[in-house]
Amino acid sequence: MPKEGYESITIPEELNRKITELVNNSQGIIPNKTQAISQAWKIYEKMYLEERNPKPVMIGSKLVGHDQPVFITAEIGINHNGNMEICKKLIDIAAESGCDAVKFQKRTIEKVYPKEELEMSRESPFGKTNGDLKRALEFGYDEYKEIDEYCRKKNIIWFASAWDEESIDFLEKFDVSCHKIASAMLTNKKLLMKVKSTNKPIILSTGMSTMEQIQKAVNILGENNLIIMHCTSTYPTPPNEHNLNVIKTFRKFFNCPVGYSGHEPGVYPVLIAIALGACMVERHITLDRSMFGSDQSASLERKGIEIICEVARLMPLYLGDGKKRIYESEIPILKKLRKVENLD
Repeated sequence: MPKEGYESITIPEELNRKITELVNNSQGIIPNKTQAISQAWKIYEKMYLEERNPKPVMIGSKLVGHDQPVFITAEIGINHNGNMEICKKLIDIAAESGCDAVKFQKRTIEKVYPKEELEMSRESPFGKTNGDLKRALEFGYDEYKEIDEYCRKKNIIWFASAWDEESIDFLEKFDVSCHKIASAMLTNKKLLMKVKSTNKPIILSTGMSTMEQIQKAVNILGENNLIIMHCTSTYPTPPNEHNLNVIKTFRKFFNCPVGYSGHEPGVYPVLIAIALGACMVERHITLDRSMFGSDQSASLERKGIEIICEVARLMPLYLGDGKKRIYESEIPILKKLRKVENLD
């Protein structure tokens, strides 16, 4: 029977051997196996049960981290509908609203989609097959050169999520500041390794993924120069599937900055995510949610992204330092309204 205050547990033989060696080699610093286990638990608590404050990641000229201003990305994605005029208007909205970056999606159509899928019947403004639609929405070198020049003119960063290895090489031609790994690509080991080989900062989106899958992806990418984005890949995401407290979970388990990528039609979840500690947020933007396109209805129009930018900048003032105090501005009200002090 264990003595009072203790509980008997079974320790695997190999672990017991390692603990014994640790105690014997500690030269008295760890007096016994009970103390060794106790100290191990304290280390675990420090590493995994408390939110961390990891080293910031540099994207372009801006630091992304939990002691930095929130980095706001407006995802244009494929909401440009293959039209450069629409694309530039969306870049204008992002830049004028105060976003730090705009994001696109890049695919090598014939590599990402099998022939049968491209030949499937699908009515759209661009033709009668799925392939007609996919090809129409895909910008090539000339369009991205124009995007690169226009973003430089507007002083806004641009990057993209590549859906295949060839697209990573394509984006590298423009010396992008970072690479985004889409949720759908999180389990693609070859793609992860290709992105890792660029030595650029990496943003990892985690929709449709378990913690085990995310950990395996992080093991490949490494936590240095990595930003993990909490995400739910439902378009639009219903309130009961946001699970924004995952942001706090990620901050405990991963030693890298944590952000949020949302697919909801409104602004509230993003603002809550920032209050919970997201240091980077990403939202789709559109000229009009009624436009043709699979992502338009889950996107924000100009007013929505303007609200996010405004509140994100004010959030540190709203949250404060957590120390309760009486403000100078309260003193006249205190003298006027508080008539009795008899707590002693």
